[in-house]
Amino acid sequence: MNLQGAVAIVTGSATGVGAACAVKFAGRGANVVINYTRSRAEAEETGEVCRRLGVETEIVQADIAEDAACRRLTARALERWGRIDALVNNAAVTVSSDPFDLETLTAADLQRVFSVNVVGTYQMCRAVMPALQANGGAIVNVSSNVAFTGGGSSLAYTASKGALNALTLGLARTCGPSVRVNAVCPGIIDTRWMPQTLGAEAYAALAKRFSETAPLARVASPDDVAGAVLWLVEGAEFVTGELLSVDGGIRLAGGVRKPDARVTS
Repeated sequence: MNLQGAVAIVTGSATGVGAACAVKFAGRGANVVINYTRSRAEAEETGEVCRRLGVETEIVQADIAEDAACRRLTARALERWGRIDALVNNAAVTVSSDPFDLETLTAADLQRVFSVNVVGTYQMCRAVMPALQANGGAIVNVSSNVAFTGGGSSLAYTASKGALNALTLGLARTCGPSVRVNAVCPGIIDTRWMPQTLGAEAYAALAKRFSETAPLARVASPDDVAGAVLWLVEGAEFVTGELLSVDGGIRLAGGVRKPDARVTS
């Protein structure tokens, strides 16, 4: 796909991976819709970086868990440019719970995580689909390798990413040939989100263990993930239904047991 003059919507793009995706698209000449829920100042900063690259931006507050917000976000892009060529579903939430104590995760927690990570993603895909079909567009969902490993910040988050992968495959079947749908599945990413979610010390220990174990010997940067997203939109013209691991090869290094677990025979 030629991104010069194209239009990309990136959800959850004020900071982190979403912001890196917005900047990558802008660097290729695409106009970008930057979406946020609370981080207005950071969204404006990301928009300014994109504008310095010579493109136009729309900055839109919207909680994708709300269908009306998804449709409003889509309408803003169409009103401004009359087209949408790419959608990156990056917005996600998690909750704090202990995966070894099921009582710490409530049904409300599960419903909130799924409402954004799965339902919200579906609602965004549905809202933009007619515009993408008109232009032969592409969707990339930002998933996680916890869908394969069972790890993650909470069982709700892990389950939501497994559902997101299944949704990616289903949409790839039903939206072709006019729209390609793929997902990237990162491991640990060096963003502010993970220390906030896990705690600074726990994140530092996890990043250290990851870097000592993964074949590429470091955690991902937001740019690492954004580069894979960009390739799936811009360069992978004959790729759809792919769940692309962007994890430094950590999946090759084996699993991790609970710290006090013991193997008995």
